[in-house]
Amino acid sequence: MSAPTRIQATFADMFAQSAAVLTRPSPRTFELFERRGGVRQAFLYVGLAALASALIAALFAPFHGDVTVLGQFFSRLLLIPLQFGIFTGAVYLLGRRLFGGTGRYEEVAYTFSLFYVPLSLLGTLLGIIPILGWLVSLLVTVALVAFGYLAVQSSMNLRDPVHAGVTLLLSAILNGLLVSLLLAPLMGG
Repeated sequence: MSAPTRIQATFADMFAQSAAVLTRPSPRTFELFERRGGVRQAFLYVGLAALASALIAALFAPFHGDVTVLGQFFSRLLLIPLQFGIFTGAVYLLGRRLFGGTGRYEEVAYTFSLFYVPLSLLGTLLGIIPILGWLVSLLVTVALVAFGYLAVQSSMNLRDPVHAGVTLLLSAILNGLLVSLLLAPLMGG
């Protein structure tokens, strides 16, 4: 049996696929969509979330004394896709090299975008409420981990729970290290 033909998903397709992934979370659900788009669609979708987050953060920046409108706008616009790319690249490379995962990077990027975009948008929208900010951040992080675990199993074809979990954990650590190493020089230390 040959692999399904790649469908170049539209934003409407991706929103519908995101809804399906969020309401029926399982590796099987992710499998339904992992070949419906590729790297381009994943980064366009993440870019849309980055733009929305940047606009919301810039709009609310004047209410916070320690940030600027332009700083919030450009940092979110650039950092969200950068972190997404580093993280999904780490999932792909570590899953493949350490545990023999057979997925392709385009499947990883597309699969992860389907839950990352709506959860990050939800986190941005609810995160502007001062009293709920830390709680929303915690809940979104837990949801990202849970969906990420399922996405690793699906997109990298790693059915062993330990292999999927270790891939996700090491990717998060590598992402944190690389982003801080790349950003520290840019941010002046």
